[in-house]
Amino acid sequence: MTSEASASEPAAPGRIVLLTASHRVAPGLLSWPAWQTLRAADLVLCADAGHPQLPYLREAGVTVEHAAPTAQELLDACEGGRTVVVLPSGEGDQALTDGLARLAGSGRVQMPDLELLPGSYDLPGARLLDLVQVMDRIRLECPWSSRQTHKGLAKYGIEEAYELVEAIEDGDREELREELGDVLLQVVFHARIAQEDPDEPFSIDDVAGTIVDKLIHRHPHVFGDDTAETPEEVKAHWLRTKADEKQRDSVTDGVPLGQPGLALAAKLSSRVRNADLDVPLPAGEGIGYELLAMAVRAEASGVDPEAALRAAARTYRDAIRAAEGHAE
Repeated sequence: MTSEASASEPAAPGRIVLLTASHRVAPGLLSWPAWQTLRAADLVLCADAGHPQLPYLREAGVTVEHAAPTAQELLDACEGGRTVVVLPSGEGDQALTDGLARLAGSGRVQMPDLELLPGSYDLPGARLLDLVQVMDRIRLECPWSSRQTHKGLAKYGIEEAYELVEAIEDGDREELREELGDVLLQVVFHARIAQEDPDEPFSIDDVAGTIVDKLIHRHPHVFGDDTAETPEEVKAHWLRTKADEKQRDSVTDGVPLGQPGLALAAKLSSRVRNADLDVPLPAGEGIGYELLAMAVRAEASGVDPEAALRAAARTYRDAIRAAEGHAE
């Protein structure tokens, strides 16, 4: 009775597992469920003999057959309740998945269980690796990019920074995302050029490492034992650690003179105020000295004079456009 019932039951359909892995994660760094599935599988297939995971799977004792099965061949391999793991290779994967979909939709075959198992996931910031790779290729193959220098690109850094500020002032989220990308490109581009310096080369990793170290050092209330409960205490920590790092001879050291005039005046005023220096404004006549006094007064009251003037200028621009429209 039992043997007759067993003979009439259809064979178990088996299981097909498509095991994916992020190319942004080092090969061999697979999730524990992925390793469990690979070790327990009856058959592991990969069409790409140069797949980056293969050396690590072999080292772990996982046998991988080099094969590119059709959808029907894959179903046949699953007969008897077998588990077959497929490592997608990128080429031919679409044909395989389309074939499985057609078989499933035909209603004429008993389909095995289909599972998509991510073997690794992108970490936050993983797309930055793509940007670095794209920049490497552009630097090597683009006739324009391959000839650029730090000095030649300097003007673009200024332009992109201003366009970012404008996107922030406009409140345009899509524009903000794009302009942040343009600013990021400048950083990656300069770092790529710096790699080629014959005397003092450095890479994007060196750039990132420098700012990471700086941020940790300037936030002892986050990464150390210090405490800071208010923004004012945080700023005090920042200024102290920055002063220890720089060891400047003058409070004016490190203030770029090429920045816009109001921003320059505000920065100098901030340095003087934070250092508790009593430096009277230079006596002089003319609009320049009047603007200097206004910028110092604005900074002392917590107002960014450059941003304030930009906001006023934007209002003026809108008034001009309104007047032009009215005139029409």
